[in-house]
Amino acid sequence: MLEIADLKKKLDPATYERSFPKLQEQLRGLQYVARDAETATVIVLEGWDGSGRGNIIKHLTGRLDPRLFRIYPGTAPSPLERRHHFLWRYQAKLPDDGEMALFDHSWYGRVLVERLDELVPKKAWRAAYDQINEFERWLADDNQVLVKFWLHISKKEQKKRFEKFLQDKRLAFKVTKEYWRHHRDYKKWAEAVEEMLSKTDTPHAPWTIVEATDMRWARVRVFQILIQRIEEALARRKGAPEAVSRTAVAKAATQAARKAQATADSARARQEAAEAGMPLDEDIKATSV
Repeated sequence: MLEIADLKKKLDPATYERSFPKLQEQLRGLQYVARDAETATVIVLEGWDGSGRGNIIKHLTGRLDPRLFRIYPGTAPSPLERRHHFLWRYQAKLPDDGEMALFDHSWYGRVLVERLDELVPKKAWRAAYDQINEFERWLADDNQVLVKFWLHISKKEQKKRFEKFLQDKRLAFKVTKEYWRHHRDYKKWAEAVEEMLSKTDTPHAPWTIVEATDMRWARVRVFQILIQRIEEALARRKGAPEAVSRTAVAKAATQAARKAQATADSARARQEAAEAGMPLDEDIKATSV
């Protein structure tokens, strides 16, 4: 999948200035529509070191309502989290209905950094593909919007950005020994990323590869896909409001049907009780009046 990405894609400044602010406002508006529709959105943001994940997050948080949006950075599991299945700590952070959660590095760490840095045995990361697909299938069945991005840059562009970071005292801290080690192993990482994409790109949880050489292009692309996926989910929710039974929307949509079912159940219970010679108390009271 990576080989078909056109890393030369760019967006000229004039087009960007016309389009991006509108996308930000459109996404902000959808935030409130999703809240009212009780639709949860889960964003998985993966990509190369230096590919611009922080830049994307900065522009997302610039306009979105922070009361409805949470960001979870990728961190090593705590002692408590290590006692559970590797997906447990992510499941515990899933958004409430109507809210958004962004994972800056996610459960895919099991088949990337934990695999390549040999932090888990081969058996564990191989099994993770099916476990991840099952987890994401569950999210889709629960009508949560799952949007997965891989920010893609070349090895040459990655080195260029590392060197630029080092020239800025505010950003130099980002370029760690681990970053350089991963850079040297770019080819090995690319092979692992390709395998991850091929094994976990599914109809219910597809990957979007975002060419991130030009950050204007990358920002617009991320916002466009995110807006599209949320709009599609809202259309499905509108067409089948009863899909998530726990929601107020579902309760309102099924109120008449539930009332009719309750009436039918009550009538059947009275009939069966009468046939058995054991009329219900309410029927005895009715006949004695």
